Amino acid sequence: MFDRPLKILFVSSEVVPFAKTGGLADVAGSLPKALATVVDHGLPHNDVRVVMPRYKLIEEAGYLMDFPVWFADRNHEAIIRQREIEAYFQGAQQTIPVYMIDNYHYYYRDGIYVFDDEAERFGFFCKAVLELLPRLNWQPDVIHCNDWQTGPIPLLLKTQYAGDPFYSRTATVYTIHNLQYQGNFPKEVLRVLGLGSEYYRPEELEFYGTVSFMKAGIKYADVLNTVSRAYAREIQTPEYGQRMEGVLRQRSDELYGIINGINYHEFDPKTDPRLHRNYDAAGAEHKKENKYALQREMNLPVRDVPVLGLISRLVDQKGLDLIAEIIDELMRLDLQVVVLGSGDKHYENMFREMKERYPQKIGVHIGFNAVLAQRIYGGSDMFLMPSRFEPCGLGQLISLRYGTIPIVRETGGLADTVNEYDPATGNGNGFRFREYDGRALYSAIARALKLYRDDREVWSRLVRNAMEMDFSWARSAVEYLQLYREAIEKMADRRGIRIA
Repeated sequence: MFDRPLKILFVSSEVVPFAKTGGLADVAGSLPKALATVVDHGLPHNDVRVVMPRYKLIEEAGYLMDFPVWFADRNHEAIIRQREIEAYFQGAQQTIPVYMIDNYHYYYRDGIYVFDDEAERFGFFCKAVLELLPRLNWQPDVIHCNDWQTGPIPLLLKTQYAGDPFYSRTATVYTIHNLQYQGNFPKEVLRVLGLGSEYYRPEELEFYGTVSFMKAGIKYADVLNTVSRAYAREIQTPEYGQRMEGVLRQRSDELYGIINGINYHEFDPKTDPRLHRNYDAAGAEHKKENKYALQREMNLPVRDVPVLGLISRLVDQKGLDLIAEIIDELMRLDLQVVVLGSGDKHYENMFREMKERYPQKIGVHIGFNAVLAQRIYGGSDMFLMPSRFEPCGLGQLISLRYGTIPIVRETGGLADTVNEYDPATGNGNGFRFREYDGRALYSAIARALKLYRDDREVWSRLVRNAMEMDFSWARSAVEYLQLYREAIEKMADRRGIRIA
């Protein structure tokens, strides 16, 4: 047990509200707030800080300092800028510094990712982070690294910075948000990182003929975690391990699963200004007014029929081919489907064609629209997430908050957060299926529709169950603080030091 608050550095390649391409940014913008404000064992609030690259799209960021960083055989200038994010929780307010690593050559570009020199861009970022902290005279107890872009940090700490007394008591946590994206680069990347050829071995960083930033984080961090307990188990198998399962099994005793949370202040049907009519668990019957407004917005007939919502990146991971497999049979039922998303042209065109074939039953919006997303969460009766795999998933957490019943495949975070409703006991909060098969998805939808049509009183009980679940970041933050303490203890044991 630690009798003092922790100093926590959260390192991420994207952070809401400054830069976002996916769920990582939401986590990086929300979890630090919870870590800074949660009441833990009666201790004062933790000192939490965030660091990210300063991309071109981030227009305003105040200058803090600059210094040279020896990287890739020459000095590069690291310009440090600063913004803040405000955290509020149960009357507490904390200002969290967000340090931004700026370098014109690496980051002044349109977009965030998918450049030819990604290894250099994020290798420099990792090195600059470790050069920054001594200049701030701020020694973190834990550096929390996220996804492949930060994988070199635990590696550098245990190699190039191993003899630096400044970092002698700093532990590392490495979070895998999606194992599919690994940061695998040619062997020459070792020179960029300042490492010798001895690291190009399967026991080190070599990964099927490449050097893997993800593998660096997995091998060298003090503890590992991913964003659900089920996904932590799944990625140790060939089916989900993305060829990294062997490395992960070697560290299975130090691999944990912690479900992500959502911001319960932002996602609150009682106060959400984007809804046509606000409601809470006690007045969930008002959801119907949101359904009618959603039907009008999506140019669908305004009728009291079950509406199934889908908000998703339109990519193969999301199980969209299962929907295509059953769509004709589904359209013979008295229901409507609303879709919001963008991604692969194949899936965008697939949903456009469905809309053309069934204009009275399917509404489609290709693109991103945050206001419409909330109206779908608030106005739909059910929410579809038939994912092939899903490390955590946020859509089902938001839908539960809004009393929109999730229908999910039993994988990853979906399996950890959605339990099949049992009318006999009144337990459960949704419907799920296991086999990756269109018939299994159809069966789950059919069970939900039968309950919806046969017994509205029981359906209302299910909606209340969903809305009363707690998937807030405050719950997750307590688990992360325990994980940080675990990392510190493991680091201290390995180095033979005592941590007060």
